[in-house]
Amino acid sequence: MEDTSRAAPRAVILIIDVAMIFFSTMIAYLLRFNFNIPADQMELIPLAVTIFLVVRVASFAIAKTFTGIIQYTETQDVMRILSTLLVGTLIISIIDYVYYFTYDSILIPRAILIIEFISSSIGLISFRLLIKTTYSEFKSPRMNGGNGKKVNIIIFGAGEGGIFTYNALKQSYGDTVDVKAFIDDSSSKQGRKLMGVKVYKPFALEDLLEESHIDKLIISAQTVSVERKNLLAEICLKHKTKIQYVPPVSNWINGELSTNQIKDINILELLERSEINLDRRAISKELNDKVIWITGGAGSIGSEIIRQVSKFKPRMIVVIDAAETPMYHIELELQSHITNNIEFMIGDVRSRARMKKAFKHYSPDIIYHAAAYKHVPLMESNPSEAIMTNVKGTRVLADLANEFGVEKFIMISTDKAVNPTNVMGASKRIAETYVQALNEKSKTKYITTRFGNVLGSNGSVIPLFTKQIREGGPLTITHPDITRYFMTIPEACQLVLEAGNKGHGGEIFVFNMGESVKILDLAKKMIKLSGLEVGKDIQIIFTGLRPGEKLYEELLATEENTLPTDHEKIMIAEVRAYDYDKINGEIQNLINLFDTQNNLEIVKEMKAIVPEFKSKNSVYEGLDNH
Repeated sequence: MEDTSRAAPRAVILIIDVAMIFFSTMIAYLLRFNFNIPADQMELIPLAVTIFLVVRVASFAIAKTFTGIIQYTETQDVMRILSTLLVGTLIISIIDYVYYFTYDSILIPRAILIIEFISSSIGLISFRLLIKTTYSEFKSPRMNGGNGKKVNIIIFGAGEGGIFTYNALKQSYGDTVDVKAFIDDSSSKQGRKLMGVKVYKPFALEDLLEESHIDKLIISAQTVSVERKNLLAEICLKHKTKIQYVPPVSNWINGELSTNQIKDINILELLERSEINLDRRAISKELNDKVIWITGGAGSIGSEIIRQVSKFKPRMIVVIDAAETPMYHIELELQSHITNNIEFMIGDVRSRARMKKAFKHYSPDIIYHAAAYKHVPLMESNPSEAIMTNVKGTRVLADLANEFGVEKFIMISTDKAVNPTNVMGASKRIAETYVQALNEKSKTKYITTRFGNVLGSNGSVIPLFTKQIREGGPLTITHPDITRYFMTIPEACQLVLEAGNKGHGGEIFVFNMGESVKILDLAKKMIKLSGLEVGKDIQIIFTGLRPGEKLYEELLATEENTLPTDHEKIMIAEVRAYDYDKINGEIQNLINLFDTQNNLEIVKEMKAIVPEFKSKNSVYEGLDNH
């Protein structure tokens, strides 16, 4: 049954269309005979009008010209009306010829047909455009929130993306937006007009922002580098202009851009780096038709490894995590779009019995070990848990990988393992030494990857700052001079796959993290990108370094050197060798201390295993003095 709410407007539109045809026909007669219609023609008008109405209504019904959403009339709707009227005119001409040969008399003069066609076309199209304009003016949302002022916009990119962006803005917001300029690199477009708007050179942007009050710059170009985005962001932030971007064409809905898809640029887009060139053929050869394990698979790194690995068509992916709720959420997300055979297993890597059962059941070929405790202050307060998960858990999995003949074991470590100043970093360094030593006596290839902070991961400052900005502040930073290396989650995981593929066993791969970022500068930029002012809308406060935290992260220990690989972003750390029996015994002694729950004794043993472990801002600093 047809919805009456839709049927009623359609009926109204059809009635208006019929009325226009009637008046167009009468106007045609009046114009043709100079407002003095002869008596013989007056007698034929009722029949002629009937023919016009019947043919037009029938053609409208077939072409469904009255069923479109009239306030969204587009070029294709206008073309449908014109073609329908033209076909109808041809049919009326045929009827007229039949009448002429039957009665030897002209029923409808040719001039009437032409005038009626032109008049009907103008009337029907004008009616729709009037409705569209009225709707856009009074019903469509206003970008400025309805305060009556126009929003001035500059579009960066005068190609197809720029045209689509312009049309989408006008479609949604009508005259409430005013596109002041296009910016484009192409010299052939500069100085010309697009959609009636002038195209400028890129270096004219700052002058345009200074001369006019520009509310937004929208990046419509699809191939703008991260460096270019940062440059544009700096210019816009200086002039308090919001910067937005158009998503890739592949993300458009049914190939059409919606203004809802135009997003504010955020700090993640500005901190990401150029795309990584992966040896996809080699990685595919290694992962295709294999059983792949990802421990810590419900975390930010683990879940992204799942997404990356799934592209290479493994036979099965086994996701292991001890966290029930995050595992539930990641299962819901991944099962909807990852078509690989994927199993989700709740399990603690510290439990040898649980893991051994999984090894027997799933027989892994390659393991990506991301399960770990990573929060520095929490591990500083709970060192016994750090050694059980980060050290014992790694040893359990590494030993079983050796026992069951796993091809490769890729451990995901951290830059905090370099000259550690906290329990978390030290625990990861101990785990590194164990898998390196085990590699010397096993057929399994044990590979370690080491990188810094990942943007947007659980515990990263980005989600924290975003939440604090949303709540009105303040933003909390531990120290005004603190810096960190950052890498996006996809970039880090792609490099893990690349390093895992390149590894022959025993290596610690170090990733090129780029330039370190000052956290204070990061916070200020995030505030400005939100359209707010530092110190006025949002305050920044310094809380002091947390236990175990250091001002500057390192990627290599002082005694280590690096060797290049054939990938520009991956190096191999040259580290000292460890005797397996010695390190295994030391780790067992450390694990045995768990039952004592004596934090000082546990950390003291950790320092004995890792002599470079020097505590900072911690209750354990006294141990270093002895």
